[in-house]
Amino acid sequence: MIKDTLKLVPKSPGCYQMIDTHGNIIYVGKAKNLKNRLTTYFTGSHDYKTTKMISNIDHFEYIVTNTEIEALILEIDLIKKHQPRYNILLTDDKSYPYIEITQERHPKLIVTRTLNKTNKHLFGPYPNVKAARETLNLLHKLYPLRKCHKLPKEPCLYYYIGQCLAPCINKVSNETYQTIRKDITDFLKGNTKPILNDLKQKMYEASENLEFERAQEYKNTLEAIQTTTEEQNINLDDLKDRDLIAIVHDDEHIALESFFIRNGKLSARDKKVFPYYIDSESAALEYIIQFYQTYPVPSEILTNQKEALKPLETLFEVTLKTPQRGPKHKLLNLAVLNAKQSLSEATEHLKRQTEKTFGALDELSELLNIPTPYHIEAFDNSHLFGSYPVSSMVVFKNAKPSKKDYRKYKLSTHKSQSGDTEQMEEVLYRRYQRLLYEDQKHPDLILVDGGIHQLNTAKNVLKDLNLTIPIAGLVKSDKHKTSHLIDQTDTEFKLESTSKLFQLLSHIQEEAHRFAINYHKDLRHKGIYATVLDTIEGVGETTKKKLLKHFKTIATMRHATYEDFKALSIPDKTIKNIQNALKKGEKQDD
Repeated sequence: MIKDTLKLVPKSPGCYQMIDTHGNIIYVGKAKNLKNRLTTYFTGSHDYKTTKMISNIDHFEYIVTNTEIEALILEIDLIKKHQPRYNILLTDDKSYPYIEITQERHPKLIVTRTLNKTNKHLFGPYPNVKAARETLNLLHKLYPLRKCHKLPKEPCLYYYIGQCLAPCINKVSNETYQTIRKDITDFLKGNTKPILNDLKQKMYEASENLEFERAQEYKNTLEAIQTTTEEQNINLDDLKDRDLIAIVHDDEHIALESFFIRNGKLSARDKKVFPYYIDSESAALEYIIQFYQTYPVPSEILTNQKEALKPLETLFEVTLKTPQRGPKHKLLNLAVLNAKQSLSEATEHLKRQTEKTFGALDELSELLNIPTPYHIEAFDNSHLFGSYPVSSMVVFKNAKPSKKDYRKYKLSTHKSQSGDTEQMEEVLYRRYQRLLYEDQKHPDLILVDGGIHQLNTAKNVLKDLNLTIPIAGLVKSDKHKTSHLIDQTDTEFKLESTSKLFQLLSHIQEEAHRFAINYHKDLRHKGIYATVLDTIEGVGETTKKKLLKHFKTIATMRHATYEDFKALSIPDKTIKNIQNALKKGEKQDD
């Protein structure tokens, strides 16, 4: 079938999707010549990992585009939408902290990982949160922007020590904020002379006036500025923002080493090693495009693979260069050296990791006699003698937690103290009825926590919904540790505690239990701390916290006077409502 379809593929640019027997898109690629590229998958020999991927392909589809750039854009959109398991995904990558001057009427400085790329006043990345916060604390001392999340009615301590303009009581013009923004930008770009001279002058004046503590504070601030803005091992003199991206690969893996140069200085670095299929250049480009869809793009990128990354110039209007001499050339060589070292160190680890994850999935596939379950949904219930019943669903994709797909369910309260089977029935109906209504993709395997009764309940639910999803039960030992697996035919499989499959299933079961028990505790906590105050008109969350913090107990509140409540700045009408409600509650208790 595939060979017949290949004959019909045009020699045009486009995007293709490899699809498995379940209808899941497992790989997305782009090509300048679709026919040539697709033919390479199904002719000749490949390494083990590529052969493994090809063995899972049932058929393919393709979309013809006008240009290779259009195909590339479509490829990235499809990868983000479908998250194919054989594509390089940025979803689990670490995020970098930035410092941002917010775009508000009264702006403030914050450390953020959620980037607003339209904001011109975004500085970073910083190597870690500690470095970003140290810089932020320094900026707070130097520039009087507000520190509060919500403007208070009265000025706070920062106003009295000269670190806030107090827009809560003062009118601050846009021109003043524009000046501060410019000063902060200049400071972070390395123009520190004006502020250093000013601090030195203040330090000398404080010393002459015998204000030694204040003089020491100015001295500490001077040293902090020097540490933040001047001490760099790598320094280019042109104060330009650029990234260095070094790419090296072997027959199976790619290593990327990135240096983020901001204002001519090394701001942070990143390294990534991952396996690729068929084409190393396309895999590297795919990853980098995903990266720059999340993070700000500099004006210039230095790389040892200019031709492979050429599409970046069109997509992001960035200049690509491969310097041949000078400090930039030396810096790029340093990035290449680090990439080679990362590749050497990580290759063996990645092979072991692949065996641990995909190897365990293959073992589970053979044990249950089902296709390899790349998408697993696992359920667990939690309650306290039938009260506050909840259920959790955790999702593992490619043997790794996919936390954005986790779901938690507040369940109906059953009369029985246990209700485990009723709870399992309810959560599975709710989950998979919705899956049918919304026409979402089914998981490759469902795991339920419990023995034969929970498993039979789950099978009945799927039968009622006319679903044929493979299902199994995870049973714990007397010590509440993962013990064995029950398949759809009620056959039990003892799990060896040293096996990779045991480690995977134990991880899934523990994660489902953790997620369920945490949700149960949250609900129980809210239930315990629900009070008569929640029913009183005029008492919101802020007033409730204020009352409980001051009076500690409801009993103390009942004996409080009008003046006691008034001292907390509570309105007269609300005080009357509180006192009436508490008196009514006291009579009911009697």
